[in-house]
Amino acid sequence: MDNLLKYIQSLTVFSDKSWDLLQFALTKRKLKKNEFLLQQGQVCNSLFYIDKGFCKSFFEIDGAIKNTAFYFENEIATNIKSFGSGQRSDSNLIACEPLTVIIFDKDKLFQIAKESIEIETLGRNCIRSFAAKQEEFSNLYKLYSPQERFEYLEKNYPSIIQRVSLTQLSSFLGISRETLSRIRKRRLHK
Repeated sequence: MDNLLKYIQSLTVFSDKSWDLLQFALTKRKLKKNEFLLQQGQVCNSLFYIDKGFCKSFFEIDGAIKNTAFYFENEIATNIKSFGSGQRSDSNLIACEPLTVIIFDKDKLFQIAKESIEIETLGRNCIRSFAAKQEEFSNLYKLYSPQERFEYLEKNYPSIIQRVSLTQLSSFLGISRETLSRIRKRRLHK
């Protein structure tokens, strides 16, 4: 839980009293590779702090998997639309390797946020940070070519390039695996 506390303190001022209160809403869980945190059709009632490992968000269209995001250590994973609206999730969250998460229970979090302005602020800041990253990745598709998307990830998110398989990465970038291989080869020969 030390990593989580450091993460929280990077987002907002957080007292020992608020930390003690927050414990009520937290559960630590270990998942195996390919185990779901959230499945399409379920309502997302959690924020998942990634303590160790990484997971991805994806949906399936006509049997093809479309990766939409990757979440690594010291990040929050969730389905923001489902979490905020209470509607069923249109995507999945799945462990890509053995994963340790600390789960923030939505109902308990909202309950204790009424007692602590620091917890309320934390919740807002977690959602704001998550939404900013989602918008950043959404803009990759609007503004950049496939090669520029790869270069952007290489510069700003090297962990994605280093830890995600070529198949998953090509799906995330919206290109074929062969195109990704050509882009990587060109980058190596520069």
